[in-house]
This record gives sequence, structure tokens and C-alpha cells, in this order.
Amino acid sequence: MALLQEWRDYAYNEELQNSKEGQQLWQNYFELEKGIYEQLLTNPTQVVEGTVQELADKYDVPLSMMVGFLDGINDSLKEANPIEEMEADTKVKIDIDSEKLYYNMVECKADWLYNLPQWEDILSEDRRKELYKQQKSSGTIHNENRKVGRNDPCPCGSGKKYKQCCGR
Repeated sequence: MALLQEWRDYAYNEELQNSKEGQQLWQNYFELEKGIYEQLLTNPTQVVEGTVQELADKYDVPLSMMVGFLDGINDSLKEANPIEEMEADTKVKIDIDSEKLYYNMVECKADWLYNLPQWEDILSEDRRKELYKQQKSSGTIHNENRKVGRNDPCPCGSGKKYKQCCGR
């Protein structure tokens, strides 16, 4: 079985999720993840290469945690790794697309990652705010053509129902 499937079967197991052991697993994982990101973002243009096991050793994390990390960062890389069939000796490359990574961190609500001080040297404050707003508005649905219903809040902002306000 590929390492990624083993990680997912273990980490996302429903029984584990609802236990103290599961909470401890994720707390530990997020601490290790933060440490890896702190190192990677110190020099974001550097391309990190090696086998999955070599990277686990380099960042001093268990192999399973490195697999979880690679799964999480894969969508934020310039070139995705073959994570589905990844084994300990699979060669991988971490070549970060900084803007995509920041956007994805915001999407995951990982404030402990998108608030890391290393971002100050990578993206300007204005660009970070722009990416933050862009991600937050991407999930907002605007329906301009919808008619206001009688029992809907009045669009004038009074706080009254439409039928008791402007709908008279």
C-alpha cells in the first residue's frame, strides 16, 4: 500500500479523530508542519529535493508525518509530486509557488501558518491582504438577480422585514 493511503487511513480514522490520541496526533502534526514551513519559508526560492525518507530525516519528522506534509503542500508547488504512489524511496521536489501557498493556507484556515513572520520577507503586506481577500471572496456567492422576499430582511438596512418596511 502506498504511504499516502496508509497516512490517510490512520490520520483520518473516525475513531482516532474522536479520541485524545487523535487530538494529540494533530497537535503534534501541526507543530511539526509549522517547523518545516519556518525552514522552507526562510529561503522560499530554494528547491528542496530528495526521497521522502531523506526529507523526513532532514526535517527530523516521522516518515508518516512527512507524507502528510507532502500531501498538504502538493497543490502549492510549481510542479506536483506523485503523492498517490509515493514510497519511502520516491524522489520528490519541493518548489514552492509562494502566492499559491499563501492562498491555500488561508483557504485551510491555517492561521498559524499564514501568519508566520517569514511571509513578511516573501510577500508584501498589501499582496498578502489582497490574496486573503481574494480567497475569502472566492467562496461567497452573489446573486444579483434574486428578488427580495416578503419575509427577507429589508435591503435598506433597517433590520425590519421587507414587508414591514420598503415593501409596503
